[in-house]
Formats: sequence, structure tokens, C-alpha cells
Amino acid sequence: MACKWINICPLREFEERGSLGFEWKSRYCENNFKECKRFIMEEKGMWHPDNMLPDGTIDDTLI
Repeated sequence: MACKWINICPLREFEERGSLGFEWKSRYCENNFKECKRFIMEEKGMWHPDNMLPDGTIDDTLI
């Protein structure tokens, strides 16, 4: 089961641009989305930056 936010997550845009590898999508979005920090924060209505990765780290190269 995939994350319900998979199609609107800003990480998809970074993947399409080639700025981010698809391994994040495979590891979190398509499988372990309940472990994704972005998912957890979204479910709680908490703000998080677009360049925050599923493990919670901020990637300043993604803009």
C-alpha cells in the first residue's frame, strides 16, 4: 500500500528534475510510509519544508 500523499508530495518534482533519486519513493512512499517523517508531520497538520526527506533530514541542495 502506498502513501496517500504520494501524488502530491513535492519530492516527486525533485525526482522528475533528477535532483533526487527514486530510492526514497521505493523505500518510503510505496512501502514504509508510516515511518516517513513527512507523512507523520502531514497527518498531524504540522508544517515541514519541501526539501525535507522522508528520514527527516533537510537537503539544502533541493530547491
